[in-house]
Parts: sequence; C-alpha cells; structure tokens
Amino acid sequence: MTKIHVAIAILYQDGKFLCQLRDDIPNIRYPGHWGLFGGHLEPGETPEVAVLRELKEEISYAPASVSLFCCDTEADVVRHVFYAQLSADVKDLVLLEGWDMKLLAPSDIRAGKCYSEISRDVRPFGIPHQRILLNFIDSIATVDMK
Repeated sequence: MTKIHVAIAILYQDGKFLCQLRDDIPNIRYPGHWGLFGGHLEPGETPEVAVLRELKEEISYAPASVSLFCCDTEADVVRHVFYAQLSADVKDLVLLEGWDMKLLAPSDIRAGKCYSEISRDVRPFGIPHQRILLNFIDSIATVDMK
C-alpha cells in the first residue's frame, strides 16, 4: 500500500496549542473535527518545506523555523509532525482553510472535544491529532518550548 505523506505543525503559545476546526465536508479525513494545521507533501518537497508552505496557505503565517517532533504512521498515512512557538497573535492570523481556529489548553485536548464559537457547538478532536498532541504535552519535559 502506498502511504500518503503529510506534514503538520504543533504551534504553541503560553501553554496552549493552535488547533484548526477542519471543514465539515465529507471527502476529507476527520471532517468537522479539531486537528493540527498542515497538509500533503508536494512531489519532491521535504516535510519541513511542506509544513511551512501549508502554514502560509492555511493561516498566512509560518515561523522562521520548525523542529521535528515525530513521524506518526497510521494505516495509509505518515504524519511528519513539527513544532514551533507561535509568535503572532491569533487575531492577526488569517484563516484560509478550515472552519475555525483556536488556542486550546491541554485540558481541552485531554477532554477530546472543544466548543467552537463559529460552529456554535462542541466538536471532537481527530483521533490521531489528539494522540499526537497528548504525546507532545507528555514529552514537554524533554522538548525545549521556550
């Protein structure tokens, strides 16, 4: 089976994590779920270049650099997971893909769901995105988050 490679970003600020409420359309994975920003690698593109490009395309922002956290493999997808501090104010980001975005506390991520002011209801986390974020939170002691 050919694996799909995607690059996603854990962007953090003041102990919270920037999450995207994915569009509620049926032909994408985890429609209407909270997840991380990112997307597919283009042919010949490195995961690091891809995650920076995807961030620019999705929120008109990309950090100066990102660090690799892990590669998460599940069935037919390989997620190259990067992390970086979010230095911009969320209100200055431009949401170009997705339904909503929000800085979420670890308690929201652990709960597996969060309220969206845009959808006006509580939406679940995409399972792999929740797992990746919880692994990151649990490893903060070994990851430099200054």
